[in-house]
Amino acid sequence: MGTENFKTDSGIPVKRTYAKKDLAKYSNKEEEPGKYPFTRGLYPEMYRERVWTMRQYSGFGSAEETNKRFKFLLDHGQTGLSLAFDLPTQTGRDSDDPQSEGEVGRTGVAISSIKDMMTCFEGIPLDKVSTSMTINSTASTLLSLYITVAESQGVSPGQLRGTTQNDILKEYIARNTYIYPPKPSMRIIGDMIEYCSKKVPQWYPVSISGYHMREAGCNAVQELAFTFANAIEYIETCTVRGLKVDDFAPRLSFFFCCTMEFFEEIAKFRAARRIYAKIMKERFHARNPKSMHLRFHVQTSGESLTAQQVDNNIVRVTTEALAAVLGGCQSLHTNSRDEALALPTEESVKVALRTQQIIASETGVTKTVDPMAGSHYIEYLTSRIEDEVNKYLKKIDRMGGAMVAVEKGFFQEEIRNNAYQLKKEIDENKRVIVGVNKYQDAHDVEPKLNRIDQEIENRQVARLKELKSSRDKTKVDQALSQLQRAAENDENLMPLIINAVKSYSMLGEISGTLRTVFGRYEPKISF
Repeated sequence: MGTENFKTDSGIPVKRTYAKKDLAKYSNKEEEPGKYPFTRGLYPEMYRERVWTMRQYSGFGSAEETNKRFKFLLDHGQTGLSLAFDLPTQTGRDSDDPQSEGEVGRTGVAISSIKDMMTCFEGIPLDKVSTSMTINSTASTLLSLYITVAESQGVSPGQLRGTTQNDILKEYIARNTYIYPPKPSMRIIGDMIEYCSKKVPQWYPVSISGYHMREAGCNAVQELAFTFANAIEYIETCTVRGLKVDDFAPRLSFFFCCTMEFFEEIAKFRAARRIYAKIMKERFHARNPKSMHLRFHVQTSGESLTAQQVDNNIVRVTTEALAAVLGGCQSLHTNSRDEALALPTEESVKVALRTQQIIASETGVTKTVDPMAGSHYIEYLTSRIEDEVNKYLKKIDRMGGAMVAVEKGFFQEEIRNNAYQLKKEIDENKRVIVGVNKYQDAHDVEPKLNRIDQEIENRQVARLKELKSSRDKTKVDQALSQLQRAAENDENLMPLIINAVKSYSMLGEISGTLRTVFGRYEPKISF
């Protein structure tokens, strides 16, 4: 087998062995964890001082069921909540909208009103937990609901800790739960960043996400390049408003995928910290070291899970989680073994959480900081990935930035081409997927799955209709018309959205009001 046949997932050729001479073209300056450019970790002590946040992604069915799952996870040692929403909530539709039929509570929890959000967090003190919400187009409404629930518990916005994903550019690129066109969507994100920097200072208003682009088919280099191109666009949106970079950059966070290419993934996370620190220092002239910190959450790869031989997924998830930890993540979600087939069962979720706890408590990988440093192969990959990412960033800059690249379909085309290549390799058995194209099992048994009862949708719709008929419609109309006027001007929308949810306006009504001003995004179709 010739050397040319060995390459990483990103197409970087891999030699038989690596030595010091392979690093000659790269800077070999000794680096310390906790110091610029943070290749070796954000903090001097890393996991010796505190392990990563174990943030299992949850949320399904009704708010009551999600509340029970949250309490189950907290009782079993989870250290942060992570909330998934159903498709209607993500796309700005209430549960009783005709277009929501059949989707209520399916891919996450159904949240249409302040009452749903109250139920979701009943008995969970919001000054004690950190909550991550995977929500984009309607992130401003969900954050407003969360702030309102906290205030009902006597918790001020300044005490809240957590994240709204709120990365709309990657929705146009890879995920498609957008509502409005890019320009007004970017305005809403700017409003949220500005509002949070003043009123909710411990909140991360945007988590810039490479995860979904990776799951759609891009490689490790593309994942970093496209994520950082999007980050540059968000930062420029804020600086154009007159915000100082050091006033908001410490509250930007990131979300990456971890797949099965073990060493490349570790190197990717190390390179990511270095690339971002240099962008913030050299391009945006940040002075606060915290503005140069790449804080990131990692989720193991859903795309790597197989419907065949589901117990094999426990091994895949363990390998990916270990790579994320060796790469220095701040928080981690481990997928459950049955997620290629359905939302996970409680038993599967517990195994996924225990995977993290075993890595943290039993393997010894937390005893020293950046244990992979000094490996010639890891250091070579780290620097090579940095080089390849910078080539992409220069190309995107020449196009006019991420927004222009999205509108031209550049990201989308790059991802499609790479996804096609991956599929071709699997089909031609050049890439082995155990249990799928090799080592198949003729007697594979489907595990017990988590099924969403249709009755959940019926009850949710009935509750919503009852709430709509019992509220003060005059107050709702007044709040929505104030929101519409603000959207037509340049006013920050966050206080108006908070006012609307407090007056019992529904998520769908708030989205509909903004849609009348901003319009709806219609993508260019290409095949």
